[in-house]
Amino acid sequence: MATESASAPAADTFAALRIPKFRNYILALFTFTLGIQIQGTVVGWQVYDLTHDPLALGLVGLAEAIPAISLSLVAGHVADSHDRRRISLVTLAALVLCAIALWLLTQTTPLAHTLTTNARVNAIYVVIALSGVARAFLTPARQALSAELVPRELFSNSITWRSGSWQLAAVLGPALGGALYAIGGSALGYEIDALFMVLAALIMMTVRHRSPIREASDEPIMTSIMGGLRFVFAEPILLSALTLDLFSVLFGGATALLPVFAAEILHTGPSGLGILRAAPAVGAVVASAALTRWPPFANTGRNLLIAVSGFGVCAIVFGLSTALPLSLAALALGGAFDVVSVVVRSVMLQSRTPESLLGRVSAVNQIFIGSSNEIGAFESGLTARWWGAVASVVVGGLATLGVVGTVAWKVPSLRALKEIRTDPRR
Repeated sequence: MATESASAPAADTFAALRIPKFRNYILALFTFTLGIQIQGTVVGWQVYDLTHDPLALGLVGLAEAIPAISLSLVAGHVADSHDRRRISLVTLAALVLCAIALWLLTQTTPLAHTLTTNARVNAIYVVIALSGVARAFLTPARQALSAELVPRELFSNSITWRSGSWQLAAVLGPALGGALYAIGGSALGYEIDALFMVLAALIMMTVRHRSPIREASDEPIMTSIMGGLRFVFAEPILLSALTLDLFSVLFGGATALLPVFAAEILHTGPSGLGILRAAPAVGAVVASAALTRWPPFANTGRNLLIAVSGFGVCAIVFGLSTALPLSLAALALGGAFDVVSVVVRSVMLQSRTPESLLGRVSAVNQIFIGSSNEIGAFESGLTARWWGAVASVVVGGLATLGVVGTVAWKVPSLRALKEIRTDPRR
């Protein structure tokens, strides 16, 4: 049985970027992520400024997670049965409208002026929930589209660039969002957010590609939807990698509580919040640049376990730190460890999944990983309400280390995995 190894580094670091439609796709992803990161920073500071309640920050994550989780499998089915570029365009247009709605809530219109603080915060939750619906459909379509734009031998290279461009935008976006909030308040932040969303949609229109025409199937829709779940649960190593990231992000993420740390522990204000939010992505960008030259696919399983362990240790250090430089260093190193995990898991998923299932399996990945960010934000807000922000982050980091130890013990095949091999059924 012939297999193809993903362990060898690409001969050309820029190979995937030399494909024009993939290059435009990356530019659209970068622009979209800038807008989303600006929005996340502004929403977090605005909600905390209005409520001074860490649980309110967790509820922002929960508002997005509920539609993301409930619609992900349906969204995966849609991504596998319709043109993925068109889905991306429609959902980007919806996100533009959400950014405009957030902006309208900052204006002194008669309606907005009559809103109480609680009503204004609840309205923000509603808009974030609608944004979650759009992103639930965007994520599997966008990820599956990426696999269509490059040949299979460039999957590793393309995923590294995709992750790196996302992380670079995640460096610039929060810092820009914090600066915009400090200069012009939430209104200016949402205006620039909407502008970047419009630009992302315009750039995506230049990606000259149509998804392959798939034969009509008599398979019932629920059977089709469950196909992605069946595939993942039939792949023990893939399932264990997804589970590992699910619980590490669920317990180890401190992003939702950064407004608390910025305001009450590090005393840095909104501009400092932007820097704190950008720090993990700084480390991730550096790691992504290194991974384009030295992919982490020798002793893959060991590297994945080390990366997630490092992420947990960094969360503990950040939680205990009261000095801004140490906090930034912990966040940056945590981002570097996280991107190694992201690249390994993404190459596993994309190289082993048949093209006809990519949307549905990407949707399962979104449930495991993407939504764990939002559920993790709620968990962080809730535990911070109970124990305080510091204890919440430290206990989360310790729980992450416990998850790594459990997976390493229970799934020896992951621990022993030497390299990623593509599935010959593709």
